[in-house]
Amino acid sequence: MLKAIKNIFLLPLIWLFILVLSIVLYILSHLPRSYSGRYYHYLSRFWCKIFVRGLDVDLRLVHQNEQPLPEHFILIANHPSALEDFGVPSLFDVYPLAKAEVRKWIVLGRISDYAGTIYVKRGSASSRHAALQSLVDAVKAGKNIVIFPEGGCKGSRIHTEFKTGAFDVSLQTGVPIVPAFLHYIDQETFEWTDESLVLKLWQIFKTNNNQVNYYVHDALSPDSFTNKESYAKHAHSAYLQWQDEYLGKI
Repeated sequence: MLKAIKNIFLLPLIWLFILVLSIVLYILSHLPRSYSGRYYHYLSRFWCKIFVRGLDVDLRLVHQNEQPLPEHFILIANHPSALEDFGVPSLFDVYPLAKAEVRKWIVLGRISDYAGTIYVKRGSASSRHAALQSLVDAVKAGKNIVIFPEGGCKGSRIHTEFKTGAFDVSLQTGVPIVPAFLHYIDQETFEWTDESLVLKLWQIFKTNNNQVNYYVHDALSPDSFTNKESYAKHAHSAYLQWQDEYLGKI
């Protein structure tokens, strides 16, 4: 009851703040690209954090790593929902790889573009090659990036294989991969299938179980692998084990 009363008064204020910050970010995105800088990246991450709170999601970062995490890393994660587009950058200082269609979103697309998102047309070989080079350049410039190696939103269960892009970037740059397993307690509600983004976010907002766990595991060193294929298979095998642990065997 106390939580419900708190939300009645707090959530409208949060959404008002989200609206104001969205307007500010949208206006700033019309400045020349040279004015974007790290400040805009941090503002966009802060926007994501407030947006997750506005959805009334209890997002938790759970450290399962036994070794300290590297400061410079490539983050990979499974991609069951729409929430990770906001949840991941709210918790990690990363620049994402996203499908080209995101850039066309009226407000969010412009903000994400100005914040440094790298885009790829999944059906275009030339676009995938250009995106891979942009990711390598970003990592060599000292940025952390995030890639969903399933190659898109594939549902609550781990896809049959991982794409090799993230592992290729790791091998080319020598930067380790930090794996995160994203676990939604209410899997059915959070899983993104054929709904529109707006409808899915509304369903998430209305869920009766809003707890979300992002489990972070020990980093994978590229020094342990000779090619991107074996690197990807090793990571995929680990995710299947974590799936059994967190979601239960099927």
